[in-house]
Amino acid sequence: MQKSMDRQMLPERLVQGYCSFAGGRFAAERSRYEVLAQKGQRPEVMIVGCVDSRVSPEVIFDAFPGELLVLRNVANLVPAYEPEFNYQHGTSAALEFGVQVLRVKHIVVLGHALCGGIRAFADGLEPQSPGDFIGRWMSQIAPAAASLGPRRTDASAYLHRLELASIELSLKNLMTFPWIKVQVQDGNLSLHGAYFSVADGRLLVRNPAAGCFEPVTARLSNPRPILEASDEI
Repeated sequence: MQKSMDRQMLPERLVQGYCSFAGGRFAAERSRYEVLAQKGQRPEVMIVGCVDSRVSPEVIFDAFPGELLVLRNVANLVPAYEPEFNYQHGTSAALEFGVQVLRVKHIVVLGHALCGGIRAFADGLEPQSPGDFIGRWMSQIAPAAASLGPRRTDASAYLHRLELASIELSLKNLMTFPWIKVQVQDGNLSLHGAYFSVADGRLLVRNPAAGCFEPVTARLSNPRPILEASDEI
């Protein structure tokens, strides 16, 4: 009876996934979860990623529980700092929590290929709802599009350039937050840009000195060691 009730309350895939997790990863890392519960989280890295289901930061970076503070929204955008109280600032609130409360040392804006939000802006698609939440949200990347000039290349090449330019814009917008700017200037916080290719798994990272994105070479022969419960917590 209980099993039948569980499946009515959650999609079957989630019930199966949880059972696999509980008997597998959680059982193997139980001591780590117990330490996290007792001592709290102290992640050093915050990821600003996209809601796209193909681009999970925890999977891409092979993260353990408690390692990454992940913020996801449509197209991994960071709005410019706006202290007005008549708006709901979900992204800004998460950034404040990461920087001011948890004192993360790195913020990574993680973009990706084939981003639906970027395409919706570039193609001027019709609103998906009367409120046009996606359209209004994506209008923030207009300066990134303007920086690229006229759309003269083929569609896929232009979208790729716009995806990278939107990461650059989000990095600039991060510096409009006074408490982020201070931490960066004091050397306590570093900002990074990264870009994931869904089809081939390549990761590009922004080289701030060169102002371009360069590939990360995967060291497949040097797998990451399993952390003990007390490590990095």
